[in-house]
Amino acid sequence: MKDNPEILYNAIKAHPKEFLDTVNEAVELAKAEMQKQAMEEEFKNRKEPVIEEDRAIFGPKDAKITIVEYSDFQCPFCSRGYDTMKALEQKYGDKIRVIYKHLPLEMHPQAMPAAQYFEAIALQDHGKAQKFHDMVFENQQELNEKKEKFLDEAAKKVGADLAKVKKDIKTDAVNDRIKKDMAEAQKFGFSGTPGFLVNGIAVRGAVPPQHFESIIERLESDKE
Repeated sequence: MKDNPEILYNAIKAHPKEFLDTVNEAVELAKAEMQKQAMEEEFKNRKEPVIEEDRAIFGPKDAKITIVEYSDFQCPFCSRGYDTMKALEQKYGDKIRVIYKHLPLEMHPQAMPAAQYFEAIALQDHGKAQKFHDMVFENQQELNEKKEKFLDEAAKKVGADLAKVKKDIKTDAVNDRIKKDMAEAQKFGFSGTPGFLVNGIAVRGAVPPQHFESIIERLESDKE
């Protein structure tokens, strides 16, 4: 073959579709192997996020699976991540808990205000903060169009004291938490959103629920 490359050329010319299929299959196999190796590294080198006692938690505090999410309220990919978390909550119920952390990107001007509102509402009531979180992601287009007016409306709808929210969004308690979340995300190598830690195992991007399910199933089998 090396001495007579025309043999290969003629074979490709005679069967171009079969050749492309073979190349694509080889590429997919290589990608799958790289992803497998990357996942093995994540299992070996688990991250340890800080989970404060007073932080809003979606799910039971004693759940066996903890998903820490680094997200941006205005990011369309984070909206897909939101849908994925809801699907996992529905499937696994009390087995998982989700902890929402902030990574507002500069390209999304409403992401930081939304993060501030979320934390300010959480100071009043964690349940109301979760409802606000859900409302923002389920109405992301309204956030884009109405901006702070939408945040005010959402805060009122979940039953928060809006006057107190307006004061608290300026406090160190709210803004320091957001800054710490952003610093932690950077420390763990999350530059875009969304990013997740599943019992410390990093997942990057808006991957489908099946990816999380494979990690959760492995974590559960490792405990048996």
